[in-house]
Amino acid sequence: MPNTHSKKSTAKSISTSSAQDSSSKTFRQSFRTAKEKQWRKKAGGNHAHRSFRRSYREDYERPFEAPGLLSHVIHSFKLILKNWKLFLPLILLMTALNVILVGLMNEDTYVQFQKTIDDTSAEIKSGNLGTFAKSGLLLVSTITTGGLAQGKTEVQQVFTVLLLLTTWLVTIYLLRHRLAGQVVKLRDGLYNALSPLISTILVSLVIFIEAIPIMIVVITYSAAVNTDFLSTPFYAFVYFIFALLMILLSTYLISSSLIALVAVSAPGLYPLNAIRAASDLLVGRRIKFIIRIIYLVVAMVFFWVIIMVPLIALDMWLKSVFSWLAGIPFVSLELLLMTCFTAVYVTTYIYLYYRRMLDYEDN
Repeated sequence: MPNTHSKKSTAKSISTSSAQDSSSKTFRQSFRTAKEKQWRKKAGGNHAHRSFRRSYREDYERPFEAPGLLSHVIHSFKLILKNWKLFLPLILLMTALNVILVGLMNEDTYVQFQKTIDDTSAEIKSGNLGTFAKSGLLLVSTITTGGLAQGKTEVQQVFTVLLLLTTWLVTIYLLRHRLAGQVVKLRDGLYNALSPLISTILVSLVIFIEAIPIMIVVITYSAAVNTDFLSTPFYAFVYFIFALLMILLSTYLISSSLIALVAVSAPGLYPLNAIRAASDLLVGRRIKFIIRIIYLVVAMVFFWVIIMVPLIALDMWLKSVFSWLAGIPFVSLELLLMTCFTAVYVTTYIYLYYRRMLDYEDN
């Protein structure tokens, strides 16, 4: 009898423990399933910062191994130089189309800049600026005062935008196929790359809308300077806070739309889907991308200076020696060539970073 009672107690304890184990396994399985579902939901689309709910750092922190800033700049240059047979004809073609459809900068504008700098130089005690200093001032004056776009009609401005978007799409098409190991020609890019042109224009319009806060800052700053509003320290401080918030807002919005300009070039991708996908791709990486864009601007300024300043100095020397060269717009053509190269380089720079993020997501 005691043995029977003992056996029943043992069987009961075994069944209880097995039930507990089963319950524990069920709980662990349910927890694991819920965790995987939550992870898949986050991996499929991380929508942090899109509501008034608090976004926790662990929800949007995404490690990402990217090349160094200088390495990225150099790699982009090397890629263009390696495929110069593709990109050099593209740059020359876009330059020629700009000359035909838009036109060069008016030579009189450049001559007026040069005369102004000469007059300023005469008023300095030494009476003479260095050749390279004068060339640098001419370059800065031409760009910052809108000399490249001065006097353009509405039709010419439309052609400028269309040629810029064409350069963007053709460059991405050539890069996509070259990095995939395929043999591609410039003709293929010109014939096949423009299919998402309308989608690209729509994303560009979104970028224009997102840049409205910066435009407001520019307009209000001009009005504040003309009315001496900033002469009062308190008002100047308030305006500085306002301008900073507006610039940060536009920068935050435009950063993902720049990636969307690359994403929308993929066949069959609609503009809004491209904007959402680009925003999800930049979650946790936006600051790194903005830093790279700032570094790109600094690199381009440096590159323009080391290329254009000697060319402008050479143009000034040649025209001072040979008077019959005075009416030939060498500098205008050089500025246009540099502008087309800059468009190709910026596209390559951003596309390589986009590809890096996609490859990291796939792995």
